[in-house]
Amino acid sequence: MLLENLDYIEKVEEAENGRDFLNLLENYQPDIAFIDIEMPEMDGITATREALKLHPDLNIIALSMYGDENYYTKMINAGAMGFVLKNSGMQDIEAAIKNVIMGDNYFSQEILKRLINGIGKKNRSPKSDELTEREEEVLFHICKGLSNQEIADKLYLSKRTIDKHRENLLSKINAKNTAGLVIYAVKKGIVEV
Repeated sequence: MLLENLDYIEKVEEAENGRDFLNLLENYQPDIAFIDIEMPEMDGITATREALKLHPDLNIIALSMYGDENYYTKMINAGAMGFVLKNSGMQDIEAAIKNVIMGDNYFSQEILKRLINGIGKKNRSPKSDELTEREEEVLFHICKGLSNQEIADKLYLSKRTIDKHRENLLSKINAKNTAGLVIYAVKKGIVEV
């Protein structure tokens, strides 16, 4: 009902579960899909993977509850572009739609805070071949929610150096914001949620 009230929304379809959603995609190709992470018959993670096989350009926004943190990584890896809480207000829903349509990632502020609080360094190998060890270190601290000045203090570097590292990270990863950096870090195993 909320979506139908937006003047830039042409059509809204609804599915009861993941399987119904995939059946709906056979005859209808939406620009955006809001997918509940926990659904009967087929969960949102599987539905997201399968939907993107059918329509690789589909923009998927996951609907989450506060207790769903353990699913975030799986939904990111499945291809979700955004995350909003089920009880989000219309302003948050509109921000998610606009960001995702423009090719950006979007996290509700509450979800981003919970993600950042739960992030830990992952012991992994091999290293990401796209980033230097220092860039990975800076990215880890960005994901923890530290400001450039706080990262500089922690690494005994100048703020200007960290500013440059952040700029390089955004460019190398082709991210437009911190949410994009977090998603990259989770996908590449630099941090774990």
